[in-house]
Amino acid sequence: MDMNKRLKITDLTLRDGHQSLFATRMKTEDMLPIAEKMDSIGFYSVEVWGGATFDVMTRFLNEDPWERVKLLKARMPRTPFQMLLRGQNLVGYRNYADDVVEAFVEKAAEVGIDIFRVFDALNDERNYITAFKAIKRCGKHIQGALSYSLTEERLGGPIFNVDYYIQKAKTIEAMGGDSLCIKDMAGIISPYDAYELIAALKAHVTIPVHLHTHYTSGMASMACLKAIEAGVDGIDTCLAPFALRSSHPAVEPFVVTLKDSPHDLKFDLEKIAEIDEYLESIIPKYLPFADNTRFAVIDIGVLVHQIPGGMISNLVSQLQQAKALHRLQDVYEEIPETRKDLGFPPLVTPTSQIVGVQAVFNVIAGRYKMISKEVRDYLYGLYGTPPGAVNEEIRKKALKGYERGEVPITIRPGDILEPELSKAREALKGITDDMGDILIYALYPATGLEFLKKKYHIS
Repeated sequence: MDMNKRLKITDLTLRDGHQSLFATRMKTEDMLPIAEKMDSIGFYSVEVWGGATFDVMTRFLNEDPWERVKLLKARMPRTPFQMLLRGQNLVGYRNYADDVVEAFVEKAAEVGIDIFRVFDALNDERNYITAFKAIKRCGKHIQGALSYSLTEERLGGPIFNVDYYIQKAKTIEAMGGDSLCIKDMAGIISPYDAYELIAALKAHVTIPVHLHTHYTSGMASMACLKAIEAGVDGIDTCLAPFALRSSHPAVEPFVVTLKDSPHDLKFDLEKIAEIDEYLESIIPKYLPFADNTRFAVIDIGVLVHQIPGGMISNLVSQLQQAKALHRLQDVYEEIPETRKDLGFPPLVTPTSQIVGVQAVFNVIAGRYKMISKEVRDYLYGLYGTPPGAVNEEIRKKALKGYERGEVPITIRPGDILEPELSKAREALKGITDDMGDILIYALYPATGLEFLKKKYHIS
């Protein structure tokens, strides 16, 4: 079989695996001992960066994110490095100005990122434009990702139906995407829906199609297998110790399942077992960050309420702070209502936080008696256009007295943002003029500055 046609496996152990299971706390020093072995397995790519890693490294681990990529690259020269980029949000929680997006992509390409998986929480393609252009300029691979979402239990309904994803996929291809990824962050794609969706996408776009799904609901391995039958080009997996639960399918069962089939991975299971043994040895230090509130490996709740795991832990801590944990069930019931009011955004960073926080406010203080700053920004159009219609009464209430104006924008959100890099440069005058440092500050002015002060021993 043509090697290029072989099923592509992206390994997420070093990024989404530990982000999902251990609050993104894996340290670079624990990655380096297995880097060379991982490089020899034959993965299509390894995701080493992006998502929450950047924030957690500077805020909690006191590690330089740019250094991690360089150190791993020196030990893994053969396997392409991949990162998750939140479009105009980059690796932060708001949209950044175009100059920051461009500089970030250039720096990431320089330190060793080869494949940029770019998504937008609202699937608003205008939020891809600047990142796509910068990635193309750097000669790197654009993987345009669509946030998979539902309004019903299964694929379909008035918004998130097969045609919705086909049209969005065609747009990504037309914008210069080199490949496409269906990004199922909550693990809610069911096996037969995965088959139907992948088959339809393969019939309508010519670029390779990848499937990313979490194991949260217990359907992920079945969904991946059905996607393989439908002709998917690549799937995402983790090494077994960092797989399952709210993480991803484990790669090892696929090595065995696909043996002697047209999709035979030809991975060395004994070598993988050695890596797994090492990962098992370091897990005890990360166990304090694991969710040990239940014994079940799957969360049947996500089949009911579709709320991603990370969002649930945020809700619980918010309610604990408000001494209102007994209202958790009320919040679960409120989330779909709040989401409907906001035009059915897919629940992924940052929209999951925006919907979650407002749902908590609605339960504790009364519906829209308190409206968060982020919901005001969202309803003004700073995050882009929601997939569905928003509740106009609530929008009017939210924008009353809003500092940017009471009439929402319809242009690309990035078009109204002033350049930010020169301010960041100015703020770090006398400390550093390194572009990596300037970007850390631009993304996280408060925690980023704290990190840089430690890095340069400034009290």
